[in-house]
Amino acid sequence: MDLINFRVGKKTISLQILDILLTERFDDDLTSLPNDNPSFLGIKDYMGKPTPIFDLSIILNKHSSNEENQALINLLSEREQDHKEWLTALEKSIYHGAPFEKTKDPKQCKFGQWYYSFKTENEDLKALLARFEEPHTRLHGLADKLLTLCAKDKKQEAIIQFEKEKNTTYNKLMRLFEATKEQIILDHKPIIVFTTQNGQTPYIGLLVDRVEDNIHCEESDIKSLSEVTDIGFEVDKQTKQLMKGLIKLGKKHSLVIDPSAIFRPTHLQDYEPEETEAYGLF
Repeated sequence: MDLINFRVGKKTISLQILDILLTERFDDDLTSLPNDNPSFLGIKDYMGKPTPIFDLSIILNKHSSNEENQALINLLSEREQDHKEWLTALEKSIYHGAPFEKTKDPKQCKFGQWYYSFKTENEDLKALLARFEEPHTRLHGLADKLLTLCAKDKKQEAIIQFEKEKNTTYNKLMRLFEATKEQIILDHKPIIVFTTQNGQTPYIGLLVDRVEDNIHCEESDIKSLSEVTDIGFEVDKQTKQLMKGLIKLGKKHSLVIDPSAIFRPTHLQDYEPEETEAYGLF
């Protein structure tokens, strides 16, 4: 059995290559139709056939990848603001003797608590995040160092060092926050996987984050659905309908998806398609 692996949030899913007609970049140009299914995004006229598009991330993860990315961007913005306020508080302490009540331990501030527990398989994001540790740790280390100088009546020396670190270490940290948020936006280029039942016309489209790779496996390599709970997957009714089973990929698993388990909305039968050109073979 030949399969294509796709990334959906933190999950990897697999589709039989015979179930895939073609793929297309998602441009958010779908036609909306009334529907109470949150994963149903709308329809796209494709090869003369109105094709319903479903967000696989909502089905499997209960929220869209775009929402997850935006939540991460918002979190980074908040932690960025925390460090702006941290530096302002240190500045007031050095220049005006105000008490410094911010966290000095880089692992105990809100960003540090998140940073040392956050995991990602996005290599570009991982590389950017690795660059945070040095300036973040150095910045927090300034508090004891500079406040000690002030306590020893070396205020001017503390001010000089503060201004130097503000223009180097602090600015570097701020640039990293901005670069990381931009990377998250740039990395998200979802695609629609048009599935087929007859090998010729589209059945439904599945929105995924990206293509991973292709693999070959035997039927015996696929774990049955009854084994899923043993490795920690929460399986609800809609997900159970989709899943054929699991494939072990090294230390991870991939969900084998049956797209025919997602039914086309019945009201599409009265929808009049528009003429469009076929786009992009897989």
